[in-house]
Amino acid sequence: MDPKQVAKDALDKVADAAESVADKALAADTPEIPGAPAAAPPSLAEPTEPVDPLPPKPDQATPDTRTPTGAPASEDPRSAGQQGRWLTTSTGTRLRDTDHSLKAGERGPTLLQDHHLREKITHFDHERIPERVVHARGAGAHGYFEGYGTAASVTFAGLFAEGKRTPVFVRFSTVLGSRGSADTVRDTRGFATKFYTDEGVWDLVGNNMPVFFIQDGIKFPDIIHAGKPHPDREIPQAQSAHDTFWDFVSLHTEAQHHALWNMSDRGIPRSYRMMEGFGVHTFRLVNAAGETSLVKFHWKPRLGVHSLTWEEAQLIGGLDPDFHRRDLADAIEAGAHPEWELGIQVFEDTDDQLFEGIDLLDPTKLVPEELAPVQPIGRMVLDRNPTNFFAETEQVAFHVGHLVPGIDVTDDPLVQARLFSYVDTQLTRLGGPNFNQIPVNRTHAPVNDMLRDGFHQHAVHAGVAPYRPNSLDGGCPFTAGGDLSDEQTRAFVDAARNVAGPKVRAQPATFDDHFTQPRLFWESMSPVEQEHIIRAYSFELGKCFEQAVKERQLQALANIDPRLCAEVATALGLPAPEPTGELAVVTPSPALSQLVGGPWPGDGRVVGIVVDPDGDLADVSEVRSTVLDAGMVPLLIAPHGGTVGELAVQRTFATVRSVELDAVLVDGSPVAAPDALPARDAKAGAAPTSTLDPRVVLLLEEAHRHAKVIGAWGEGVRALTVAGVPEDAPGVVTGSAGIGVLDEVLALAGTHRAWERFMTAGQVDL
Repeated sequence: MDPKQVAKDALDKVADAAESVADKALAADTPEIPGAPAAAPPSLAEPTEPVDPLPPKPDQATPDTRTPTGAPASEDPRSAGQQGRWLTTSTGTRLRDTDHSLKAGERGPTLLQDHHLREKITHFDHERIPERVVHARGAGAHGYFEGYGTAASVTFAGLFAEGKRTPVFVRFSTVLGSRGSADTVRDTRGFATKFYTDEGVWDLVGNNMPVFFIQDGIKFPDIIHAGKPHPDREIPQAQSAHDTFWDFVSLHTEAQHHALWNMSDRGIPRSYRMMEGFGVHTFRLVNAAGETSLVKFHWKPRLGVHSLTWEEAQLIGGLDPDFHRRDLADAIEAGAHPEWELGIQVFEDTDDQLFEGIDLLDPTKLVPEELAPVQPIGRMVLDRNPTNFFAETEQVAFHVGHLVPGIDVTDDPLVQARLFSYVDTQLTRLGGPNFNQIPVNRTHAPVNDMLRDGFHQHAVHAGVAPYRPNSLDGGCPFTAGGDLSDEQTRAFVDAARNVAGPKVRAQPATFDDHFTQPRLFWESMSPVEQEHIIRAYSFELGKCFEQAVKERQLQALANIDPRLCAEVATALGLPAPEPTGELAVVTPSPALSQLVGGPWPGDGRVVGIVVDPDGDLADVSEVRSTVLDAGMVPLLIAPHGGTVGELAVQRTFATVRSVELDAVLVDGSPVAAPDALPARDAKAGAAPTSTLDPRVVLLLEEAHRHAKVIGAWGEGVRALTVAGVPEDAPGVVTGSAGIGVLDEVLALAGTHRAWERFMTAGQVDL
């Protein structure tokens, strides 16, 4: 029999046995709430009957099974996972004991001959690899990109053809923090997408902000050193609220635009699913006729662009530092697959590479969408979680130089440095030059690169002539043709550009304006967003020690907007300086505000339902089912765990906090539970002065303060009164029946928050 068929039959047998275990558990009650850690529920007692490895959860997938040189391998993705039901060494030898080392007698010393101990400990000692210098904290997901066929006029890249589906892997990340830092810190987020196209791998490695801190890549070590924790004490972690960061950006004023984006709500996104993505740089596209265009790439989330409040971000950082990665994984598991539309701003490829006076090679500048509309060219859906975080999310290696025919870079001095830096980084992190052979990095296109040997070489190269020209291998490999209209032979195009000039360390004068675009961003914000920016600067600069740093940054703010400067100066107890020059006259860009657009879908939003086990539960089941049908996640919140009626409880008053919820529904007015004791639960506060559980009071107070939509019916209306939540406040819905209230709540939730409530709190005037 064919050995490959024997192997496949064995895999199928393994999978069938494992799946039967999972099927029995899942058939009884398909989970509606995401977060189950395994494919099947565990037994109470330790299992003793050998079974084959369980399959991945339904929401999980592994990288497409490819050989190191890009050819399809086994069609069964399980071939990359554990095999067999018995514990073995790394070479497949079965083991009978992994709990006791080999000793000279029961109380004697461990023997050096214990090869299993040595292998197990040695591998453990080397499990960790260097974390990324930046973007160390990340989360990833698999999915696909589907082209619209609308990009043919500017590029012949095949992935944009109408209906063409290309597998992708996306990694979201924070920039400054270590791998163990929190998700909800104020920081730029990475948005890196690996496209496994038929013509090679294309990596679109961008951020959730369209501009960067620096104009030239030679300054990258400086901005990162300034933003990282102070080198003497290694604090503060994953944040910019310290002297070295503000010292640098106040001296290097080209950083002011990006700093302003960071101080805006964009610096604390609600979810990776609700972030815009940007390629940051201007790229050059080539069409089938060899004509070139300059473009900027934009990812537009289907759910809209939303953010946390600063207080929410701080609370979540302590309550659930994994908030963003959990949100992404749970949404995919629940079937609320995140989706973005990819669009491009297109510019004529002129000699000066300017558009409306904006230098397209300056990565600290953006082009307002009102001047150059974003043209949709495809959409991306993330529908599968990784099976193994380390193998996929941690080992994925992006590189701006991973390009495909029809897409090229420009002379942007930041991207030019990145072209070197990314490869150099992978050599250290991943142990050698063969990092593209790691499964998550493997191309889906045939590889014949003449690159040989090196650490972790997985391919087994045939032939004797890895050089060109040769005759010993029949002349193979051959270079591809130059006919760009021939999909079978066309190759990557280095777009021809005139680059002659004097050898200088300099930059064009069009890079010199550091304040017009920050002023444009500020003027484009709504009043509530401007208020949040003022608070952010006040907090960040208030954490600085040196007065000179604060005063210097206030001068930069004065050159952006006098009111912004004055408000922050008041918070710092310092005088507001005058601008050093005439303020630019700008036309606001509404597209820069997060409050524009909508209503947005509620996919994957979390709705908390507070219930009183002793109250009237008639509406709860129907409300819960309706929330599920709307693509949202209902969490039943009760005084105790277990069940309420026939419904499972997901959160108790002791375990819930408002920051994990997008909206709150209140069905009853539960009295203080037995564990509502300050000594047992700090959220219980002092002894309750009312019959309503004090943790429910805190939940409603916070939800109201953070402008979340709140709905109540029946006895739940009385709970609002006790908690001090006005029934007539914006975004508060009351009624006699749960479904009627829910309908209004779902409609209001499409705007993310009841923004008017900030006005009623006396904060801003919308």
